[in-house]
Amino acid sequence: MARGAEEHLVGGQIRLPNPIIQRPLRQVGARLLMALAVLLLTVAIVYLDRGGYHDNADESVDLLDAVYYATVTLSTTGYGDIVPHSDSARLVNVLLVTPLRVLFLIILVGTTLEVLTQRTREEWRLNRWRSTLRDHTVIIGFGTKGRSAIQTLCATGLKKDQIVIVDPSSKVIETANADGFTGVIGDATRSDVLLRAEVQRARQIVIATQRDDTAVLVTLTARQLNRGAKIVAAVREEENAPLLRQSGADAVITSASAAGRLLGLSVLSPSAGTVMEDLIQQGSGLDLVERPVIKAEVGKNVRETDDLVISVLRGHRLLGYDDPSASPLQLTDRVITIVRARSVPPLRTPPE
Repeated sequence: MARGAEEHLVGGQIRLPNPIIQRPLRQVGARLLMALAVLLLTVAIVYLDRGGYHDNADESVDLLDAVYYATVTLSTTGYGDIVPHSDSARLVNVLLVTPLRVLFLIILVGTTLEVLTQRTREEWRLNRWRSTLRDHTVIIGFGTKGRSAIQTLCATGLKKDQIVIVDPSSKVIETANADGFTGVIGDATRSDVLLRAEVQRARQIVIATQRDDTAVLVTLTARQLNRGAKIVAAVREEENAPLLRQSGADAVITSASAAGRLLGLSVLSPSAGTVMEDLIQQGSGLDLVERPVIKAEVGKNVRETDDLVISVLRGHRLLGYDDPSASPLQLTDRVITIVRARSVPPLRTPPE
């Protein structure tokens, strides 16, 4: 069984962003109008030169005869009951009517051919997508957490064609396609679904499912398929975070606890809560950015840099800005800074 047919039967169908902007019915309507225009133009040509045509029935050609002749000539080769007998009429048939017949057939047959070749084009696009996809990011779940994660990643420069979304809802994947992302419909706890998302070649995996038990199963499956990818997962309850780390997640975000801490901070200091929310929302106000140390900063104190450095990543050690060993900065260091954000357009919200 072909791989495409197998995907359709067992789930995990891959949907690439649709490059066709115009709606199918509008396309068909436009082609019918073009065909009608060609027909009317042919009728006008024949009627204006009706003196050069001969009708075997009454030897004269009126408007109805012109419409009849144009119709049968464009759709077939004609029946011979109305024929051009003058030199001018025959020349017009050669130079105008015959090219219009070809154009008429191209318009009508083209619609049929497009439908027949659509599957071939989709297969070609899918094979090309598979062959070129490397070191991409797989997002499991396109809910609120998944969309926020994607918006943050796009704000840092990640291209949309390097993101693959996995979700069991076809409507959610349609929304992701509308935003320009490739989507895979299916249950991410199944290895065959993740394989269709090419998770084995991914650089990073973001697990943003609605249930904690689902997140654990997805993490186990993803880590089994890809030992080297960076896996970041979100859970609702903090007690499930250690289980996710044991399952193979490199970082675990507890959404309920994080929201609770932000609420508590906002009660104690609304201004501090506003600043923290601003830092969390990538693309507006201030952003947290990790970047390498540039040559001009090597040997300087943390406080002497142009950006506001809050931490220094040296090897596997994360040093605070006030740690004496953080300064002077080294060329192999990476710094976490607070910078002015770039605006990022919001993503569409999937239908309920």
